[in-house]
Amino acid sequence: MTDNLIAGVMVFIGLFLIGGVFSLFRQGLKIGAAVCALGAAMAITAGVLWW
Repeated sequence: MTDNLIAGVMVFIGLFLIGGVFSLFRQGLKIGAAVCALGAAMAITAGVLWW
């Protein structure tokens, strides 16, 4: 049960960071968007692998 909860939280964090990517890209902060996209990819990957 705990493992699935942590995996769900990681996927949620990844989706939250994807929203940050769109926000930063619209503001013209491309380097920040790239860093945020990297974090989102790592969080979603961790959540999927943890499941």
